[in-house]
Amino acid sequence: MKFIIEHLPSTYVIVCTVFAFLVPFTVYKINEKIHIVMDPPWKQEERLKGNNEELQDN
Repeated sequence: MKFIIEHLPSTYVIVCTVFAFLVPFTVYKINEKIHIVMDPPWKQEERLKGNNEELQDN
């Protein structure tokens, strides 16, 4: 058990790793929500058409 504890990364490394995942993921989700609300009507139709094609493929 002592061996494992000695080789664990520091708290700083763990926090940075979590942020390395959370920051891009959060930006992606916010960008997705902005596109849903702000895209022009023709772009929304393309997005819906693309989603329907993906659903039919599955």
